[in-house]
Amino acid sequence: MKKSELLVLIKYFSFKKFKNLLQLYFSFSFSKLFKSSHISGLPMALSIEPTTACNLRCPECPSGLKQFSRKTGNLSLKLNKKIIDELNGHISYINYYFQGEPYINPNFFKLISYANSKNIFCATSTNGHFLNDENYQKTVNSGLKRLIISIDGNDQETYQVYRKNGKYEKVLEGAKNILKWKKKLNSNYPHVIFQFLVVKTNEHLVDKMKELTKKLGVDELRIKTAQVYNFKNGNSLIPENEKYSRYIKNKNGEYQLKNNFYNRCWRMWSSAVITVNGELVPCCFDKDAVHKMGDLKISSFSKIWNSKIYNSFRNQIFLDRSQIEICKNCSEGSKVWA
Repeated sequence: MKKSELLVLIKYFSFKKFKNLLQLYFSFSFSKLFKSSHISGLPMALSIEPTTACNLRCPECPSGLKQFSRKTGNLSLKLNKKIIDELNGHISYINYYFQGEPYINPNFFKLISYANSKNIFCATSTNGHFLNDENYQKTVNSGLKRLIISIDGNDQETYQVYRKNGKYEKVLEGAKNILKWKKKLNSNYPHVIFQFLVVKTNEHLVDKMKELTKKLGVDELRIKTAQVYNFKNGNSLIPENEKYSRYIKNKNGEYQLKNNFYNRCWRMWSSAVITVNGELVPCCFDKDAVHKMGDLKISSFSKIWNSKIYNSFRNQIFLDRSQIEICKNCSEGSKVWA
């Protein structure tokens, strides 16, 4: 989590949550200093997966390409309640997104409403195809605080290069209607973000997307670099402008991650990811849940969080993070602010 995002959450902090954050920070700092995992406190943030189903077929997304070993399904209300109840008083932020399109879950708004009732800041990310008449008002009334809408072009031609099977005008219409309902209900939320995933075919549109965001009255434009799985020998999606790329070509002509690669990761202390079936995994780069730390359907969160297997994984981070497959494409773990 970035410093700027942490500042947004301050008003959702109680004394207990602030104490929890300090415990996490100091136990991480201690662990980093001695290269050995010690954990105190529970995570302040979670990503919870509402569904693994998706209506699009984006080329670098295992959900859209049906490349999961995981089964397609929806998060249950019972499991969502269990997670929140166990972490109540510690957790401040939930991103209801991992893989899949969240709005496909028929209980999506109930998931958010329950978390919101516990004073937890809720966010989600959508491809924008389900912001229909029925869902406009429900989105605003659910208590959702941040809505990220993926829009990777300024017309159908540029949009569909990455968002396979997507309809540009439908996404645009949905965004307009969310903004209309915010105004109609006199609500400051959700904070609407256009997320522009930059690839080679749309990198020339950054300025035009800034103009579109301003014209529509969308709260924010977020420029996002694209993750590609096979980048070593180049990839047709990698932008030419290195400013918008996670990768850089080295002297031998191969590509590597642009950011420095450190043997540490604040995410292993501050947050975790929960799959649709209740599996606890270390971070959002583990898209197929290869590193299962435990099953929340049969065990408590605290027991898994403090388990030997989880701490062994944290220790691996300190030893050599480059040897962990899910870390090899990580652009976030290298930017630890702690």
